[in-house]
Amino acid sequence: MSELTLTNDNFEAAVLQAHKPVLVDFWAPWCGPCKVMGPVVEALARDVEEIVVGKVNVDENSEIAQKYNILSIPTFMIFKGGQVVEQFSGSMSHDQLRAKVEKYL
Repeated sequence: MSELTLTNDNFEAAVLQAHKPVLVDFWAPWCGPCKVMGPVVEALARDVEEIVVGKVNVDENSEIAQKYNILSIPTFMIFKGGQVVEQFSGSMSHDQLRAKVEKYL
């Protein structure tokens, strides 16, 4: 599955009401570490069908970023049953990101 583009309009339905765990990547186009993580997140979306992967551009969707108190990017949140079950920031390898996500499958 490909990554979902999450916005103020679709966040609740796509993330909070999802039947699968959801990994949300809070990012911005000008962020260097976000650019590094882009292909890693994209590969995870393709490789792990049991999870939904979505991306929130914090510049375009500041309401969501403020709601979840995003102070640095990239920040990742894993939602399960509409609740945040884990939050972490920064760059990591595909294997490290996959290991964090697989705990919630």
